[in-house]
Amino acid sequence: MAEAVAALILAAGRGTRFGPEPKLLAELEGRPLVRHAAEAALASRLRPVVAVLGAHAEGVRAALRGLDLTCLRNPDYAEGLSTSLRAGLASLPAGIGAAVILLGDMPRVTGGDLDRLADAFAGAEPRPAAVIPVHAGRRGNPVLLNLRRLGPALAALRGDRGAGPLLAGRDDVLEIAGTAGMGFDVDTPEALRRTLGVTPSGSGRRS
Repeated sequence: MAEAVAALILAAGRGTRFGPEPKLLAELEGRPLVRHAAEAALASRLRPVVAVLGAHAEGVRAALRGLDLTCLRNPDYAEGLSTSLRAGLASLPAGIGAAVILLGDMPRVTGGDLDRLADAFAGAEPRPAAVIPVHAGRRGNPVLLNLRRLGPALAALRGDRGAGPLLAGRDDVLEIAGTAGMGFDVDTPEALRRTLGVTPSGSGRRS
């Protein structure tokens, strides 16, 4: 029987390297970065789709308005990434066996990318602890986490870190070929302009 796989969008961070403007609300092709990520999740077969909000929660919630997903506010987001990961995982229904963790600043990930992670997980026996895409020789995101195998360790995470340290050195992690979209996220306005040829809304110089 195939495991039910959810999509968890981490959209709670402050994005301080991006500057004073909320990074996830910077526009690409007329839509906020976070909405691109959410639409990719909804274009996949992963369900449910949950977005964890924190900094700029109301703006991010507005950016996701009209989409068939659940928004969850993490009041402890300032304590680090682990708090959003734990809050999102704790909100999932009991029958969910795995979750794909998608960062809100990855606008080039597609629904097909997410389904490939789920397909690789479903096709592996025994089920791996995680499925990780590799692009240009480096592990990237999103990652699929086996909640039945990693659940207690994930619940114990603390600080500003995700699941990476839990997966380092394990021999039950499945690597698959990633796409360019899986290897790209947005850290600064300059990176967004240079790589995508657009200017984030509100990021221009003020007199």
